[in-house]
Amino acid sequence: MNNQHLAAFLNHQSIVTMAFGVFSALTMTSAATAGTLKVTVENLAPQQGVVVTPLWVGFHDGNFDIFNSGEVASSSLERLAEDGSTAPIANQFLASGTGLIEGTIFGPGISPTSPPVIPPGEIASRIFEVDSSLASSHYFSYAAMIVPSNDAFIANGNPLTFKIFDDAGKFIGADFIVSGNNIWDAGTEVNDEIPGNTALLGQTTPNTGVTENGVVRLHPGFIPGGNILSAFPNADFTTSGYQVARIKIEQVPEPGNTTGLLITGGLLWMGYRFRKQFSLGIEETDRVKRML
Repeated sequence: MNNQHLAAFLNHQSIVTMAFGVFSALTMTSAATAGTLKVTVENLAPQQGVVVTPLWVGFHDGNFDIFNSGEVASSSLERLAEDGSTAPIANQFLASGTGLIEGTIFGPGISPTSPPVIPPGEIASRIFEVDSSLASSHYFSYAAMIVPSNDAFIANGNPLTFKIFDDAGKFIGADFIVSGNNIWDAGTEVNDEIPGNTALLGQTTPNTGVTENGVVRLHPGFIPGGNILSAFPNADFTTSGYQVARIKIEQVPEPGNTTGLLITGGLLWMGYRFRKQFSLGIEETDRVKRML
């Protein structure tokens, strides 16, 4: 190899190495501080079973407590459990200072004119941009009303249950099933199952029903032979093995990472082409020398 060949080769190699280094540094920085997360909810109930209203989710520091069993429900939980409204709990979350990222996952509804609920067999999801370097994003909470009902809901009572990033910001994720024995009663409205008082049976006005003045507790189940089970015969969530929903949090590739893979492939191809041309050049030089 003569000096010209060697210099060209080393110069090319240094350029490729530098390009890889810059790309790797950018990728590592992006991955360490931010993540594109996809939260998916699937209604696992049988047809004519319970329906999940739009699901509220929030990412926080482990201190956002939605409810405690045996205690009076907050006004925001009351609105969610009686009417499926997520706005009050979203406002409470943002005002609490425990987190910055929250949102509601809407379903397709039961008909074109129905609210965007998530009926049995349906799947709904939403994308969230979460900064994993912030401790205020390391935990996950959820809440939704279960209909038809007066004030049934699902949510995690322990704010520390779902840690989705470790202390170093590494993604852990979550994938869990909410079963029938995890449906709660807000204790804010009497479970009379009167259609006009019961969401998805005939209630047309929010905050309609008989005030109970109770506390949050596990839901005892619907009235046997009552209005709910007559209209939704597979909504008896007290049945053994009854599954309500599956909630999954996964990290999805960012567009920048996809571009990075294309750049990496291009650099590898360039290196291959250079080495091939360089090798052919040396062979040609040797051939000419032999002819002389």
